[in-house]
Amino acid sequence: MSIEFAESVYKITDQFPPHELYGLTSQLRRASVSISSNIAEGSGRGFHKEFQRSIGIAYGSLMECISQLEIARRRSYVSLDDCRSLNSLGERISKMLSRLRESLNRPNET
Repeated sequence: MSIEFAESVYKITDQFPPHELYGLTSQLRRASVSISSNIAEGSGRGFHKEFQRSIGIAYGSLMECISQLEIARRRSYVSLDDCRSLNSLGERISKMLSRLRESLNRPNET
């Protein structure tokens, strides 16, 4: 789902003005890619604490995207409908990350 989010961000930012290429376009793209990248990296390390930390970083990147999307909407770079659609997907990802973080914080029952 986080990869779908990044793909959507790329599609939307393709329409941003050229003068935003090294600003908002680049920031949004990097932050959106960071979500799935941190989830993958943390799960691949094999250490519980590292995974917890990576989930926190992924969540932070998602919140960064939500903020940047609102800036883009206010600048009229993205439509209200596209912004709502991405926010909805972001909310679902946020809930999944929160649940995953909660499950990682529970003590092992072995």
